[in-house]
Amino acid sequence: MGEVRVRTLGEPGDLGWVVQAHGELYAREYGWDASFEALVSQIVTDFALAHDERCERGWIAELDGSRVGCVLCVADDDPGTAKLRVLLVHPDARGHGLGARLVDTCVTFARDAGYRRLRLWTNDVLTRARHIYLAAGFLMVEQKPSCNFGVELVEQTYELDLGPA
Repeated sequence: MGEVRVRTLGEPGDLGWVVQAHGELYAREYGWDASFEALVSQIVTDFALAHDERCERGWIAELDGSRVGCVLCVADDDPGTAKLRVLLVHPDARGHGLGARLVDTCVTFARDAGYRRLRLWTNDVLTRARHIYLAAGFLMVEQKPSCNFGVELVEQTYELDLGPA
C-alpha cells in the first residue's frame, strides 16, 4: 500500500485536476458527455472565486504524491445547510478507503463549521459513492428520473443531520 494523505485543496493545479479528472473518468466509466465536465467546471469556478475558508473548504486525496481524489464542502442557499460536492476517487486509488476518508473529512468540517445539515446530489449509477454516503449516515430524501449528461439517469438527493448548530 502506498502513502495516502488528504490535504486541503489549494496547490497550483488542484482546481484544474478536479475538473479534468471528473470529465475524463465519468466519460470513460459512464459515457457522460462534456456537459458534466462543464457542470464540474462551474462548481469549481464558483468555489475558487468566492469561497469563505471559515465555512467552505475543499480537499485533495493523494496516493504516493499524486492527486487521486477530491471533495468540496460549500454553503447551500438553505441556511444551516452545507453541500458535499464533486466527490471523486480515481480507479487507480480505489480500495484504500479514500472515498470514506474524504466524506468523513467533509462531514467533520461541516459539523465544526456549525452547519446543521449536509446535503448532496448524485445519480443512481454511482453505486460506490452511494455506499460511502449510506455508511456515513446519509439518507436519501428524493429521487427522480432525468436525462443529464447525454444519458438517462435517476437523480438522488441525500441528507445527513449534523445535529444542533
